[in-house]
Amino acid sequence: MSHRPPAPSGRVTSAKIVIAGGFGVGRTTLVGSVSEITPLTTEAIMTSAGVGVDDTRQVPGKTTTTVAMDFGRISIDRDLILYLFGTPGQTRFWFMWDELVRGAIGAVVLVDTRRLADCFAAIDFFEHRRLPYLVAINCFDGMQYHDPQDVREALAISSNVPVVACDARNRESTKHVLISLVEYVLTMRRSRAVAPA
Repeated sequence: MSHRPPAPSGRVTSAKIVIAGGFGVGRTTLVGSVSEITPLTTEAIMTSAGVGVDDTRQVPGKTTTTVAMDFGRISIDRDLILYLFGTPGQTRFWFMWDELVRGAIGAVVLVDTRRLADCFAAIDFFEHRRLPYLVAINCFDGMQYHDPQDVREALAISSNVPVVACDARNRESTKHVLISLVEYVLTMRRSRAVAPA
């Protein structure tokens, strides 16, 4: 995305974006990699209460989990600031999602292709609320194992929903995901504005 001069009024626009996905998919990492402020996280040590509830087989080194939300901020341009809200991944914390998405322009559904089924609930949530979203394939170990089109078909999502690959640890990669979401939201809004009544 090219850097534009500030709007003639000098006004700064801010927008809220939600980062969602299954347990251990990298939401906290994504927010932390791109935030220009020290991100607010609500990570708690996983305890025996999660045994049998949280499936840690695919994330064996995971010792903490988000229990409320992650929060970060990034200036995409001189006149556009994005506020990032990462959702908790476990189903027992999903009662907070309605509040977290209030006022959001769109969402990123971060997926781990080793556990693709874990993101179905997030996709259903955003589709039900008609909140624009894109799917970001988190390339663990820096490797992309599946083609975005294959992931689209496996998730059975619309052809207009963007599917992009990213490394949640890498600032530029994560920034590209956020820019792609903003561009998608703007395209959707423009097409709605010109659609016949």
